[in-house]
Amino acid sequence: MKKEAMLWKPLADDKVQCNLCSHQCTIAVGKRGICRVRENQGGKLYTLIYNSISSIHVDPIEKKPLFHFYPGSMVLSLGTVGCNFRCKHCQNYSIAFADVGEISIQEITPEKSIELAKQYGCQGIAWTYNEPTIWFEYTYDSAKLAKKAGLYTVYVTNGFMSMSALNKIAPYLDAANVDVKAFNPEHYKRINGAKLDPVLKTCESMKKKKIHLEITYLVIPGHNDSPEEIKRFAEWVVDVGADTPIHFSRFYPCYQMIDVPPTPVETLEEAHRIAKESGIEYVYIGNVFGHKYESTFCPKCSELLIERYGYSVINRLGADNKCPKCGFKPNVIISST
Repeated sequence: MKKEAMLWKPLADDKVQCNLCSHQCTIAVGKRGICRVRENQGGKLYTLIYNSISSIHVDPIEKKPLFHFYPGSMVLSLGTVGCNFRCKHCQNYSIAFADVGEISIQEITPEKSIELAKQYGCQGIAWTYNEPTIWFEYTYDSAKLAKKAGLYTVYVTNGFMSMSALNKIAPYLDAANVDVKAFNPEHYKRINGAKLDPVLKTCESMKKKKIHLEITYLVIPGHNDSPEEIKRFAEWVVDVGADTPIHFSRFYPCYQMIDVPPTPVETLEEAHRIAKESGIEYVYIGNVFGHKYESTFCPKCSELLIERYGYSVINRLGADNKCPKCGFKPNVIISST
């Protein structure tokens, strides 16, 4: 569905500037931005995917991954088409790199998405699978309705949004998992077609705005896995907030990087060690089924607080949301229902 876009301004010669993400595309009449879903029609910018749904599932919140935000709850997950990145390892390339009209979609209004979340017993709604920022008009309208309906709201995002976009949706966004794809600007340019600094600023701003933040770092052998780069990343996280949960995720060959082997588990465990020694309180290893570091441990006394095996979750926190052994209160948001 086409709808006039938010966050743009007119320029000379009927061009427009999109202010939605950090690409800040200047778009001539009849052309689209880098995301390929926002088009200049007659000197006005339109979104071409307002309520276009390519993917819809009921997921455990841990799949996002969010481990410290309503653990054990279920979330309605929605995705559309397009992306403002060009990641060579994209695992959702069939929708992220699709043009409007290339793949089958269904139209679901914001109102209907809220109804579906409640119908399926979800506690929240997440915009995920491809970059939610490019779907801003739909996610913004849906987030406002979700909050009125008592649902939590989640972005799973590359973090490349503009500050204008973040400021606008922040009052209605409860949590986000941001992919920090490397701690190297050259990697972002070569592998992702983007820049690192705007992503870091998004994370820092989310933390200041009290949006629950978790960060995923996909560890790719030979690309972003050096101990020095992991150390720089970890030190930045500590500056953002040592209580920010970090997920070091195992890479598997995909899309244009099928020649790169899966991440050795030992590399992930070394990243975990570096991050913990740097002062990060909660560090996880992802995409390694059954690994010890899927679970949450008390950063003060190492007591097992939330046990995970895949998407099975056992919460061992006390009734007061504190460590049952030492009384420390971890950075975990627990459902009251």
